[in-house]
Amino acid sequence: MDVDAFQLGMAPVSAYIAFLRFMVDDNEAKSYSYSLEVGGNGRKMIWQGVPRSIQDSHRKVRDSFDGLVIQCSMALFFSGGAWKELKLRVTSRIWKEQ
Repeated sequence: MDVDAFQLGMAPVSAYIAFLRFMVDDNEAKSYSYSLEVGGNGRKMIWQGVPRSIQDSHRKVRDSFDGLVIQCSMALFFSGGAWKELKLRVTSRIWKEQ
């Protein structure tokens, strides 16, 4: 799982993105699905998608927004609202489609 902080478009809003890349080619990666759950402070967000091939660059996946995108303010809210440190619980699950 990759996690990255980045700028959302031209807006001065920071965000985090988490996504999964497999060490397989694109066709094999498409035969799987995964989910990511980020939570804290009694709340959670869930993303479900198809993993990307490791052949896709980190930047390519990030720039396509193909993952769990969470704005910095929401991440801090999930961390308990202290606005001082990021404390997120991220869990994942992956499965092969039938």
